[in-house]
Amino acid sequence: MSRADFAREWDLVVIGGGITGAGILLEAARRGLRALLVEQRDFAWGTSSRSSKLVHGGLRYLKEGQFGLTRESVHEREHLLLQAAGLVEPQSFAFGDYVGRKPGKRTFLAGLAIYDRMAGQRGRHYYSREEFAALAPNVATDGLQGGMVYMDAKTDDARLVLRVLQEARRHGGVALNYMAAEALLRADAVDAATGEAGDVGGVRLRDGLSGTQHEVRARLVINATGAWADQLRAPQSTAIRLRPLRGSHLVLPAWRLPLAQAISLMHPADGRPVFAYPWEGVTLVGTTDVDHHDDLSREAAITRAECGYLLAALHAQFPQLHLTDSDIIATYAGVRPVIDSGKADPSKETRDHALWLEHGLLTVTGGKLTTFRVIALDALKLAATRLPELRDKLTPQPVFAATPPLRYLPDLPAGQAQRLQGRYGADAQALIDAAQADELSCIAGTETIWAQLRWAARHEEVCKLKDLLLRRSRIGIQLRGGGIDILPRIRSICQQELGWSDQHWDEEQAAYLALWSAHYSVPKP
Repeated sequence: MSRADFAREWDLVVIGGGITGAGILLEAARRGLRALLVEQRDFAWGTSSRSSKLVHGGLRYLKEGQFGLTRESVHEREHLLLQAAGLVEPQSFAFGDYVGRKPGKRTFLAGLAIYDRMAGQRGRHYYSREEFAALAPNVATDGLQGGMVYMDAKTDDARLVLRVLQEARRHGGVALNYMAAEALLRADAVDAATGEAGDVGGVRLRDGLSGTQHEVRARLVINATGAWADQLRAPQSTAIRLRPLRGSHLVLPAWRLPLAQAISLMHPADGRPVFAYPWEGVTLVGTTDVDHHDDLSREAAITRAECGYLLAALHAQFPQLHLTDSDIIATYAGVRPVIDSGKADPSKETRDHALWLEHGLLTVTGGKLTTFRVIALDALKLAATRLPELRDKLTPQPVFAATPPLRYLPDLPAGQAQRLQGRYGADAQALIDAAQADELSCIAGTETIWAQLRWAARHEEVCKLKDLLLRRSRIGIQLRGGGIDILPRIRSICQQELGWSDQHWDEEQAAYLALWSAHYSVPKP
């Protein structure tokens, strides 16, 4: 379908191309609604490509008494581990039991017992000092008494969004990136009592690539723009309900901080939880939790203070490694759409989601990556007040349809068959079949194969080089300099697939490298 040739009448228009919007599009389309999703930048451009990449129950939420959120998250984690194997993968976490560290052994094990019960599992969690030191080499041993180990899960957050959008399209949903919602269209009628214009009945769109404008009508418009939700709500309500919080991360080479499992620790300065964990061939360290006061139209970036904060956590947990700025490959920061309850400590704010229906605009915000299906179904339950045909169709369904196994491929590296099937579903075999010579090998330092770049350039709405390197693949945060050393080979694979001239490629490359330097590098002292 052409970007200029999409329908003008819809049951549902979803604004926002992160995991929340993608989940709503999928659940609406599979229930027979004519559903359109528009995203002003690229799919997963915001928080949904810059999260901690954990699909987890939120063990720390138990301490805050958020049992419902934890139970819901644990159940969704288990569903995703079953239905998205290769994209959502188990990850063990280790937490050292040090003299004087809180939470102590008894409290932590009590929380893990509740965690297990919610997941319908039981397992061994406590290990002696010697066993724990073997499970988690390089951790500090002064005061170490033993340690706790538990299971959660991790994912590639941007690829999860793309897989959900792929599934939505198979059910007839339409998703367009670089299509901005410029204004909400309202009914002509004016309420005699309040003097307000009528309910929202559509959206005026502007194509960010061609500049052309479109007007689309919808029975319901859903605002799923995350941290940007209040900006879209502003004409409907002046009440500010969101507290944007920034979570920043460091990326280190796996050889410099080698971990067989994730290490969970409490920061020595303020007791906040910090993680270091193996991910896609590198080691991620995160996260911070600070109020984000910058312009939301600009990409978020780590600050020097946050970088120092995370390095201080690493120095405390891995003192013998002497990690410094020079060990950091890349950084990234995302802005969480957290509901503002006025708490002084950002980390105390709830991570639950919220919905508001105001003058025909349904706003969905807050929540966690893990619970995107629950959030989508809750949105449709509220949408059913205006779309009554939904009322009897809201039974939860598997997130992804089952796909046939791949053919035996001796050239594919170990583990790649399940990894590709998890990320691409029914398209995985076609991706492999489209690979040219030596494109089934991994890009050094990552778990990405070269063929994924060709497939993305050919089939995945790549409009800018940053789409390819920061979201269709994660090369931009896995390799030094954003992958600058392999850009010539990437060009040889992708330029023709994208139909870009030499001048266009050069311009895109310069823009990408400037963006990487400003927002994904290590800030100078």
